[in-house]
Amino acid sequence: MQDHLALSRRALFRGGAALGAGSLLAILPASRALAQAAARAEAGASWPNVTAMVEKYVRSRKISGMIATLGWQDQAPLYIARGREGFDDRDPEGPESLFRAYSMTKPLTGMAAMILIDEGKLKLDQPLADFAPEFAQMQVAIDPKTSLAARPAQTQITIRHLLTHTSGLGYAVVGKNKVADRLFALGLNPGLISKRRIKGVNDGPPTPGPDDFLRLSATVPLVAEPGTRWSYSMSLDVLGLIVGRAAGTSFEQFVKDRILGPCGMANSFFQVPASASARLTTNYGYFLSHPVAIDKPGRSIYQDPIPFAFGGSGLVTCPADFDRFLAMLVNYGRAGSTRVMSEAAVRLGTSNLLPDGADLKGTWVEGQYFGAGGIVGTGRDEGLYGWSGAAGTIGFAQMKLALRTSLYVQYMPQDRLPILREFPKAVGADLTAMQEKKA
Repeated sequence: MQDHLALSRRALFRGGAALGAGSLLAILPASRALAQAAARAEAGASWPNVTAMVEKYVRSRKISGMIATLGWQDQAPLYIARGREGFDDRDPEGPESLFRAYSMTKPLTGMAAMILIDEGKLKLDQPLADFAPEFAQMQVAIDPKTSLAARPAQTQITIRHLLTHTSGLGYAVVGKNKVADRLFALGLNPGLISKRRIKGVNDGPPTPGPDDFLRLSATVPLVAEPGTRWSYSMSLDVLGLIVGRAAGTSFEQFVKDRILGPCGMANSFFQVPASASARLTTNYGYFLSHPVAIDKPGRSIYQDPIPFAFGGSGLVTCPADFDRFLAMLVNYGRAGSTRVMSEAAVRLGTSNLLPDGADLKGTWVEGQYFGAGGIVGTGRDEGLYGWSGAAGTIGFAQMKLALRTSLYVQYMPQDRLPILREFPKAVGADLTAMQEKKA
């Protein structure tokens, strides 16, 4: 079975990041006419193209279930749910079914940092070394594709760099270089997949605890000079630990106290409790053109103790909860009558935070901007903010329209099916029809 499940960890994770960016862009036009239509839209507005897409995939049995969540302003969302939480699970998918968010965790981590920046406990351009001195004298790999030979870094890594993937840190899960290989060999691979040992994916050393994670991370050369180039990385995992240090608690506790609790996200976890096990969906791996269960409720790795809460990939959430997070954003920090973040903090976090001159050429975000852990749209995509996850989740806020769109499936690698290319097209088609109807 080991050979059957052999798959590159880079292939397993690459889809979530890449499709979390460009596929939704240029599909959601933030026009004045559509904004006016959105303001008049009813909570139960019809989304026929999205519905047809969801039904098509579930009917084909390529996936066990799918749920799309769409909402305007502070209105209750519309859920389009079909199928079950697993092929051998009798429970239908619904708003409280639990999904592994993977990199869709990153915007939440970014907003946690923005809260502390707003309160003066962090500064956007503050050196990482102020909270983790081991990062004070970093080395930069001269040619990370061929060796770990390095030179001293000329610039300190800052909080801004961590927020925007311009820190120069590597990423064991997607990097195709010697830095990524070294991170994997040290266990600096912050992502849970399965209790089953999958060759080249999760058969390395276990991830160390938070202090050792930071200490060991600082011993590995950077892939680029800080602030110079966008490179997808474990920056948000490092940032989560810094959020905890700056707040005087753990990252997990800070998120619970300041975001999950105030937003009413009672079904979001970094470790799934036994009481919620029945609502956990099954995650599948596409290894030989058909889905194989790699993580199931009751035997899930997400129910085991964790070394720490991974700010880049660790959240398990449900469609209803993550929509509450997106609703808080599009309402500029308010969750109902509760002020979760200041309006200024939300506006800053969903704006362009890239350092001046950062090179985006050839990256997943070329032609766009990047904010607090998520992509920021430019031009006709102005107002778009969000990211996606490696197992098929995607969550975006269109700030200009106060529109929330998210999609939930569970399979890896995510690019084995074109779902996240088709979803934005379906959303765009329905939005166009709404605009024409309301104009």
